[in-house]
Amino acid sequence: MQIFNKNSDLKLFLDSVREKNNEIALVPTMGGLHDGHLSLVERAKELTKIVVVSIFVNPTQFARGEDFDDYPNTFDDDKLLLESKNVDVLFLPSKKEIYPHGTLTDYKVGDIGQILCGAFRPTHFDGVAQVVKRFFEIVEPNYAVFGEKDFQQLLIIKSLVKNLDLDITIESMPTIREDDGLAMSTRNQYLSNEDRERVLSFYRVLSNTEHSIQNGISVLSAKEDAIKSLSREFEVEYLEVLDANNLTQIQTNTSEIIIISAIRFGGTRLIDNIVFKRKDDV
Repeated sequence: MQIFNKNSDLKLFLDSVREKNNEIALVPTMGGLHDGHLSLVERAKELTKIVVVSIFVNPTQFARGEDFDDYPNTFDDDKLLLESKNVDVLFLPSKKEIYPHGTLTDYKVGDIGQILCGAFRPTHFDGVAQVVKRFFEIVEPNYAVFGEKDFQQLLIIKSLVKNLDLDITIESMPTIREDDGLAMSTRNQYLSNEDRERVLSFYRVLSNTEHSIQNGISVLSAKEDAIKSLSREFEVEYLEVLDANNLTQIQTNTSEIIIISAIRFGGTRLIDNIVFKRKDDV
């Protein structure tokens, strides 16, 4: 595995790759890697000969008071995991390499960035789009792979590619879960053993909500029951039941539904979702 810190060195290498007509897949991460990230790497390896994984904790997607300074740094473990997956390139840029002219951006994600997570983190998705756009400019991948756990982010990145008319295919992979159902997340490291047991009810509530909707309970009633149940244990930022294609309200012709939620438990913020095809009209 080759490790690059500078854009110029990485570009030289990737130009040599392209001269041999090899395609490139990018997996952007902030480190703290787990099996969810590795599933993205595995998909990238299925798509192309050359896989680039980046590790960069992006300051522009953190608001004041969030965990930028405390975000888990597990580089030695991350490096070993990527080597075990035969990743070709690990890109470890500095802030100066990513933002040589400062962090101001003229790209705004629009309304989709102001709902759900964006309502509580109003600058977050502009920061995500900003850093992903920079990685696309530097790496110029044919493919980029993202996880469906961050579902709103996934749709925003797809929109970015469309809006900028980029020749990049966005691939997504399902959420990887622990054996008990908890969605894998770097921030799970913040949970104590006792907290870890208690947050298992998060996924159970989402699963029960899907079951209720599939069995004829109205979306409104199922949503209200879910919020009431979660509120017994957690601070519920939001729980919505929406059209999975665009995160808008469900219509009669909606075929794919997403139950999507964010909760806070102590100092830890967790997100999760379930996407499913409905059996009948809801």
